[in-house]
Amino acid sequence: MIAKTRLSHKAFSTILGTGVAFAMTASAIPASAEPLAVEAESIRKLDIMLMVTSLRCRMGEHDFQSEYRRFSAAHLANLNKAGRTMRSQMHARYGRKGSKRALDRVSVQMANAYGNGHPWMNCRELKQVTHELSQTSDPARLSVAARELLADRPTRGAFMAPREAAVPAPAQPPILASTR
Repeated sequence: MIAKTRLSHKAFSTILGTGVAFAMTASAIPASAEPLAVEAESIRKLDIMLMVTSLRCRMGEHDFQSEYRRFSAAHLANLNKAGRTMRSQMHARYGRKGSKRALDRVSVQMANAYGNGHPWMNCRELKQVTHELSQTSDPARLSVAARELLADRPTRGAFMAPREAAVPAPAQPPILASTR
């Protein structure tokens, strides 16, 4: 019974400590800014993922560095806004000196996450997606793409659906009536 009490007390302390740390972090970010910070980080992560994977794929037949450059140009305003939002959030959390170091750390972690490639997309698919993203500068489409393309496994949401709709379904063999 005593072991259970100590374990429960330890678990409670851990949960309490986590809750306090979360509350302190959340209090540094206004509630209205939190979704913007998450979206900004997703957009920044998408940009880094596309940059890193384009470098990784540059020697193969599906080199998409030119598509990545067009993507960057088309979304320059969106990417810059995401960067400013992230810097602002990091500054609020870590102060002027700490924010630069924290932002660098996050950027390196993002790049390292895709150093071995995308978890479920190959170079051909990444090239196609990057090309599609370079055709518009719509920030809403960029946000949707970031959520879907950064997922651990494929999702069929608003960004992926149009690509799949363009692929014709395989032809079905005709159903032959039985002749008895």
